[in-house]
Amino acid sequence: MKSNLLTRGVLMTAVSTLALTLSACGSDDSSDSTASADTGSSMETSEAPESSAMPTSDEPFGAGCSAVPAEGEGSFTGMTDDPVATAAGNNPALSTLVQAVTAANLGDTLNTTDDITVLAPANPAFEAVPADALNALLADTPQLTTVLTHHVIPGRLTPDELAGTHTTLNNDEVTIEGSGEDFSVAMDGTVVGMEASVICGNVQTANATVYIIDQVLKPAAA
Repeated sequence: MKSNLLTRGVLMTAVSTLALTLSACGSDDSSDSTASADTGSSMETSEAPESSAMPTSDEPFGAGCSAVPAEGEGSFTGMTDDPVATAAGNNPALSTLVQAVTAANLGDTLNTTDDITVLAPANPAFEAVPADALNALLADTPQLTTVLTHHVIPGRLTPDELAGTHTTLNNDEVTIEGSGEDFSVAMDGTVVGMEASVICGNVQTANATVYIIDQVLKPAAA
């Protein structure tokens, strides 16, 4: 009888010990699995690519760039080895600006001035000006010179440098707002009282960086 009780007690002790051992192993496996999952999650997070809201390309940008020829002297590549007035003359999107520059006898000045930034009104910008006002401006050389030189800033401004208030070749100031690929001049700074936007920016010529805009700017005294 005592032998049976002893045997039964040994068996129960062994079973309890085995149960505790299995429980501990299960707990360790669960911890290891959780730790492995956490490590995997951490690795996936650290390997996720970073994104940036700012453009990193040095290429021209903007919806209006589609109006620039894809090939020839008027293309982005073709304009890089010509001074700015000559380059604009090869670009059909800037034909009215070239007409105005010619009327003001500013072609040589623009071509021979080193390192400038030109805010170049595209053809629709001039079309927005009433015809009688535009014709009067084109016939008034001193006033036309004032307007055109207001669009020229000394120094070649990159997109990162474009926003701010800049002194122009007309010895007045133009204020450009924005960042990235979105830049504008307030409506009180344009001839027709509508906000001007850069529609094709960071265009390179031999001596200038050009930002094509959709309105004609107004000098402070105009």
